Amino acid sequence: MEMPEATTIAFKHCTILHPETGSLEAGKCIVVENGRISAIADDSAAPEKAIDAKGLTVMPGMIDCHVHVIASDMDLGRNALLPNVLASFRSIPILRRMIERGFTTVRDAGGADYSLAQATETGLITGPRIFPSGRALSQTGGHGDFRARNDIIEPCACSQKVGAIARVVDGVDNVRRAVREEIQKGATQIKIMASGGVASPNDPIHFLGYSEDEIIAIVEEASNAGTYVMAHAYTPQAIQRAIKCGVRTIEHGNLLDEATARIMVEHGAFLVPTTVTYDALFNDGPRFGFPPALMPKIEAVRSAGIRALSIAHEAGVEMAFGSDLLGKTHDQQANEFKIRADILGNLEAIRSATTVAAKVLQREQELGVVKEGAYADLLFIDGNPLDDISVLLNQGSKLKAIMKNGEWVKNELENQPAQDSATRA
Repeated sequence: MEMPEATTIAFKHCTILHPETGSLEAGKCIVVENGRISAIADDSAAPEKAIDAKGLTVMPGMIDCHVHVIASDMDLGRNALLPNVLASFRSIPILRRMIERGFTTVRDAGGADYSLAQATETGLITGPRIFPSGRALSQTGGHGDFRARNDIIEPCACSQKVGAIARVVDGVDNVRRAVREEIQKGATQIKIMASGGVASPNDPIHFLGYSEDEIIAIVEEASNAGTYVMAHAYTPQAIQRAIKCGVRTIEHGNLLDEATARIMVEHGAFLVPTTVTYDALFNDGPRFGFPPALMPKIEAVRSAGIRALSIAHEAGVEMAFGSDLLGKTHDQQANEFKIRADILGNLEAIRSATTVAAKVLQREQELGVVKEGAYADLLFIDGNPLDDISVLLNQGSKLKAIMKNGEWVKNELENQPAQDSATRA
């Protein structure tokens, strides 16, 4: 059997943005081979046919640590009722647009499974690398339970429907089995609903999700499988009990206070704020189908989420990039950069989607960096995001080229024709 020839692409005159140090390194040649960065050297070592990246900033592909790629409808209860094939097909343009904005990797926080991750990894569809959570775990009446109030609680069909972001499961033994099932089906981490939420009907924000015994069991089963637990949590009480039970990443955390932030630092826990989704829901939710009855929940956490960014930053909590957008608001994904940059500065906003996000994924040597041995996920930017964060906004219009796994997703570099779309990763 003949082995395929190595695919090698070289770039010269590169100015590399290294988020981990916040530095720019000019006059560099980057060599890509078989989907990885095989060498970084001075321009003097560049091969004759190297692609010229002069005038552009080269940075690692970005990572969004909280997405729901199957959430094509803003009403998550209605989304869960979609026919399976339709729910899958609707995710295809969502994934394509994410990678066209420069997000070459995403962590799905409920809904996407192994099959969808394989579809983007093999190039069957164009999209980012997916770290799927499978279906999030929710207690009865929790944030993943979208059944309307009724005289009788009918069995939840959420475990079978592709459009469902969560499954309803109760009890220590049952949550253990649910974790094992999600891991067996390909989940790379486990998501739980540890407090009430905005987009579900019967759980006020202050509600706590799961008993401590249940959370400890979930964490143990995830740890046994070599992975970790991420928890949807808003209030200080919900955040603290989740962390003390072993949860590794807190999603949203809008009502974070100083004492809770210190506890997060003590336990080495990450925060994944998703501030952009509350602006999107507040401004556009009603016209895009978000249930009107849920609108009062949004304002309760919207302004608090901005304060939580400052509280976490001052305490030293590491924060990864998250968007958590639904339906027709997915196109606002990159606006999270603007919100963070205004409070934390451009570099911290960039780090949240590269350096810190890669730590969350436990892939800091492979993702979120431009270094030898890392995946060749590269963005070629017309501008410098350290000076102007807007070059990462506007649907990727300033991204002259996007590479994932060493293959072109977008290429407007003058001296290299783009690959046929059928070969894109």
